[in-house]
Amino acid sequence: MNHDVIVLGAGLAGLAAARDLARGGADVLVVEARDRVGGRVEQNRLPDGRLVQLGGEVVGRAHTAYTDLVAELGLSLVPSYVAEPGALTRATPEGVSADDPPHWFGPGDDAGHRKATAAFVALAATVDPADPWSHPDATALDRLSVGAWLRTEGTTPAVVRLWEIGQLALADGSYERTSLLAALRKHTAVPADGHYAYEAWEGLRVAEGSATVALRMAEELDGRIRTGAQVEAVAVRRRGACTVRLAGGEPLTARAVVSALPVGPLRSVAVTGVSDERLASLHRQRHAVAAKFVAAYEEPFWRARGLSGLSESEGVLGSTWPQSEGILSALVPPERYGVLLGMPPALRTAELLAEMARLYGEEAHRPLATYLRTWGTDPWTQGYVTHWTPGDVMAVGPRHGTHEPPFYVCGSDQWVAGYMEGAVRTGRAAAKEALTRG
Repeated sequence: MNHDVIVLGAGLAGLAAARDLARGGADVLVVEARDRVGGRVEQNRLPDGRLVQLGGEVVGRAHTAYTDLVAELGLSLVPSYVAEPGALTRATPEGVSADDPPHWFGPGDDAGHRKATAAFVALAATVDPADPWSHPDATALDRLSVGAWLRTEGTTPAVVRLWEIGQLALADGSYERTSLLAALRKHTAVPADGHYAYEAWEGLRVAEGSATVALRMAEELDGRIRTGAQVEAVAVRRRGACTVRLAGGEPLTARAVVSALPVGPLRSVAVTGVSDERLASLHRQRHAVAAKFVAAYEEPFWRARGLSGLSESEGVLGSTWPQSEGILSALVPPERYGVLLGMPPALRTAELLAEMARLYGEEAHRPLATYLRTWGTDPWTQGYVTHWTPGDVMAVGPRHGTHEPPFYVCGSDQWVAGYMEGAVRTGRAAAKEALTRG
């Protein structure tokens, strides 16, 4: 037998699991298809020394697994873009406005928004995030989309539009195609006064760069990570050795296997020795197909207009935010991903910068550098965060995020809602379970 445990994937989840396994005395090997570690966290350095985050960036104060890990690694947390001065910008085809109320609101809409938010928060309080399936109305809540629920509450089209533009800013799928039960579960996991609070979810960032979290863990695992190692098949055995077969046919054996692969790439791996119910649950999960765009500038020119750099938009870019001094991040939500891919590659940067210029002025056309990560069509990610469409929570079922030893699962997909916290939380939990079972 080659190893005690083989971990599939060197993203945050796989690295967190492997680090704890190694610290617990296990002989662990991480296999990663890419030529680098980090998965959907990645960074680059500008000539002036500033770090640019090309993947996940921010967490909130409720994301304790991640913040604890940051402290263990000797890194520091600082306020994220939520501390930026200035107003939030909203852009629709008919106009651009800053701060509240949005430019499409009419009389009574603001009160209607507050009423819908209060009803959502109250309903969320009835859902157990660890066991949403036990809710007496779980099936009905799961079948209903958030958009449909808003209309049953008598919410005006203007308020529905506000909720939708905010949801697409997060790039995890339209509220017209998002399960109400999933949205309630997510809210209860990280509660706030509103239906999504930027401070609660995104108020902190790692001063040394979020990708540094992955790099520090990889340093601790020196000699235990194989990059350029694509997994083709996994044979799980409760007695004897589990086998992981790499592309090209090389077999690796271990007592246990931890899958930290995103659910999209995992579908391409032939897994045997695991129950059909387990595989059906894993394969039913889906990703929001999204992209990230980053533009780095000499200075945060948007501040001169009284703007924070945070925006919600109905364009191809669903949102922007300042990741650090003079650097704007943006997301392309699933509903606009096809438009992005339809752009001739040579024109994509210019067209995305034009959207930023509509928000913040002509200076947006003159970045020092730009970066585009098309996660939705990257074979090793096949998406961004988990998207729960109506019916998915019940279809995935209570096996979500649980294990079938000696096969363990972790990753942002296996938590309540996809996020860096989910990767670290479930990675460490999988390691603890595997060490307990020996």
